Amino acid sequence: MSAKTASELRDQIHGDVISPDDDAFEEARKVHNGMIDKRPAVIVRATNAGDVMTTVNFARDNGHNLSVRGGGHSGPGFGTNDGGVVLDMSRMRGVRVDPRAQTVRAEGGATWGDFNTATHAFGLATTGGIISTTGIAGLTLGGGIGYLSRGSGLSLDNLISADVVTADGQMQIASEDENPDLFWAIRGGGGNFGVVTSFEYKLQPVETVYWGPMFYEIEDTETIFKFYREYIKDAPREMGAFPAFQIAPPLPFIPEDRHGDMFCAIVACWSGDPSEGEKQFKAFHDVAEVKAEHVGPVPYPAINAAFDGLFPTGIRQYWKGNFVKDLTDEAIAAHVQHGPNAPTVSSTMHLYPINGACHDVDADATAFGHRDANFSMVVLAASDDPAHDSAHTKWVRDYSDAVAPHSETGGYINFMDDDDIGRVADNYGGNYDRLLKLKRQYDPDNFFRHNQNIAP
Repeated sequence: MSAKTASELRDQIHGDVISPDDDAFEEARKVHNGMIDKRPAVIVRATNAGDVMTTVNFARDNGHNLSVRGGGHSGPGFGTNDGGVVLDMSRMRGVRVDPRAQTVRAEGGATWGDFNTATHAFGLATTGGIISTTGIAGLTLGGGIGYLSRGSGLSLDNLISADVVTADGQMQIASEDENPDLFWAIRGGGGNFGVVTSFEYKLQPVETVYWGPMFYEIEDTETIFKFYREYIKDAPREMGAFPAFQIAPPLPFIPEDRHGDMFCAIVACWSGDPSEGEKQFKAFHDVAEVKAEHVGPVPYPAINAAFDGLFPTGIRQYWKGNFVKDLTDEAIAAHVQHGPNAPTVSSTMHLYPINGACHDVDADATAFGHRDANFSMVVLAASDDPAHDSAHTKWVRDYSDAVAPHSETGGYINFMDDDDIGRVADNYGGNYDRLLKLKRQYDPDNFFRHNQNIAP
């Protein structure tokens, strides 16, 4: 891209246009995953929908690759590229709550931290992720699994409408009443169909939750997993809980002589009446001895930031995921074998429940595939040391390969890495053919291809 071309773009953009010669470039080109090291030709920090439309038109008309960055948490680094244009939404983070209607309108660059802070002031919330710096856009477009999923559905199940800039540079309103095909496609189809500049969600009354992690001896892993698969089938929908593996960080609630030890854990969130929390957590204490815990009533936004310290910007990370219908004894044996080998305090396996309200939605009502799955598993290795990238990646792959025979062929697209492109059709499940048809309609030239791509 010539300096003249970048200069012409700068004249049309209200926000920032950053090129490699600018002092801000080195910081602006970074994404959350420290393993991603790319140098785009220009970064546009949009401040409004007009900037987004201008950037889309500029990149398309000049034949440049376009990457769209919301929170920047894409594991494969889809929010950046080499030599192309990055549309950075991080200056578009406004959130406006309508407490009477119990709805919220949030701009496409907002994070779940932004979102939860705004809605919490009114005692309201909707399903989000578990890291506060995650962007609402990527999480919602791919599905949106979080603590409230069993009671409130996925993030995308709570989406009312969206403003979408499509590949032709035009703004489209997507809802059940306007462009319903586009609305269907963006609810699970990822970033394949355009740039969402704002999202409108319905909200539910959630203010204080009873939440916390409980650590068990690693020898109790099989017992914990077998208990969990039966418990979560019929647990009250207000209960969001998942098993995990966790090297004990140096936190006050963990005995000092156990810091650095590997534990099996359950992280649970009761979103019903907080006064019932202790009673609802009793089953987790009855199954095995809890060696350390940090549970109690907390404001809902706090739980979305609780793990931020383990997953800071710049940490090197590699992911794999699978949907799971049945947590079989054979699958549990694979977890027992591989989970305790998590290499760092920021490496883990989480097994999120996606039953309850997630199953209330018909399989073809949104583009999100695998409504019949009961769990979404993610294996993540993360550290600050590039010398261990190869070993950490191997641990993730070996773990994923071991549970694959006991899982669905597809996985959650937000848990896929850049070497999972061969799984795209499986990941979108039974809705892939319709998604492909709509991709050909809305983006026949595959302009939006830096994603878990549906190639037309």
